[in-house]
Amino acid sequence: MRSRSVSRHRQSKSLVWCSMFEPNVQKLLKELKPTDQVLDVGGWACPFNRAQWILDAQPFESRGFYRTFGARPSQGGDREWFTKDTWIQRDMCDRAPWPFSDQQFDVVICSHTLEDVRDPLWVCAEMIRVGKRGYIEVPSRAYESSLGIERPNQAGLSHHRWLIDICGNEISFLLKYHMIHSHWRFALPPAYGRALSRESSVQWLWWESGFTFREVIIHGLNAQERELEEYVRRTYPYPLWMSRLSELWRRCSALPRRAAARALMGIRHTVDRS
Repeated sequence: MRSRSVSRHRQSKSLVWCSMFEPNVQKLLKELKPTDQVLDVGGWACPFNRAQWILDAQPFESRGFYRTFGARPSQGGDREWFTKDTWIQRDMCDRAPWPFSDQQFDVVICSHTLEDVRDPLWVCAEMIRVGKRGYIEVPSRAYESSLGIERPNQAGLSHHRWLIDICGNEISFLLKYHMIHSHWRFALPPAYGRALSRESSVQWLWWESGFTFREVIIHGLNAQERELEEYVRRTYPYPLWMSRLSELWRRCSALPRRAAARALMGIRHTVDRS
């Protein structure tokens, strides 16, 4: 029964968290003027209905994909302001300017898309070019670093490429290194992810006249490991004994087989005595 309960919780967590934070949806609707031109970037799975234009790689006919697994198919009102003719299907990362003029849109919305795409820097640059102001929402780094959101030994969602931080008016993108799934010390425990509130699971940026963005590049395996471990320590450190035992185990694994066997016997003896 417990495994079924955890599975249902994991499914509901990933379902609910994939749409835009509803209080911010209502804020957007309240602030939009009737004449405002709105672009929704990457809105295929859950379009923002108040947008007159949608830009996405997927077709108009299959919009609202989230309904296929029980989530809401759209947000931003019941009426669709966009049409098939204003649904632009294309690769938003192809490094060709989007088919819009500079400052064409009063508002550009990009919700739960930047973490998916291969070139979020280009997407950010184009949003600033075509829009006067906008709203961006992405998963929080804590959510994306938590085990068990989608699968037991996986951090965050499987299709997400980036660990993102929003600080002030800047967005930072760190590659979601595959090693985050390889050992518990690189990710937050499942209990931490399950305890995250809806608000703590996402982060957002209201921008006007632009914002700054950058990729954080870390070279070297040891430096990448250190970055992931330090984030976990800052956010929700594991018990000290777990970290020490893990470090001892890794050191022993690097020794010749006989020496490793003797060292492991010593660790077991120490654990038994404690």
